[in-house]
Amino acid sequence: MTEHDSDKLFLGQAIEMAAYGMRNNEGGPFGAVIVKDGIIVGRGNNKVTSTNDPTAHAEVVAIRDACKNLNTFQLTGCTLYTSCEPCPMCLAAIYWARPDRVVYGCSKEDAAAIEFDDAFIYNEIQLAISDRKMLMQQLNRDEAKKVFDEWAAKVDKTSY
Repeated sequence: MTEHDSDKLFLGQAIEMAAYGMRNNEGGPFGAVIVKDGIIVGRGNNKVTSTNDPTAHAEVVAIRDACKNLNTFQLTGCTLYTSCEPCPMCLAAIYWARPDRVVYGCSKEDAAAIEFDDAFIYNEIQLAISDRKMLMQQLNRDEAKKVFDEWAAKVDKTSY
């Protein structure tokens, strides 16, 4: 089986996860699987509305599942297959999880066409904090920075 064939197969599994979750009213029409060495190690479908968790997007659910199953916090050597181009939150989570690559089906424009439009988040990220729609205020930096300084000096930390 070629890489292209296996990509199509695993992307099909992600699309099936999207259909499953949507049909069971667990959340929006999004699904993801994570594969390592030709084996699915993590699965997820959108569960935002069924769990009242705005972070329960398919990719995040799949990342949590894969990390639990592999007993690791990084997904090096893995491919994430998702039914739709990741939103900004999921994209950030994917970068933190560090899979080797991402394969997706629908585009962010396809998602926007069915009222899952993340353009406002992409736009907000580019703005200075003072120009964003959501009020953000910095307080107690000196107190908070003491913990950062302690982390920087910690000799038994697990870096990531």
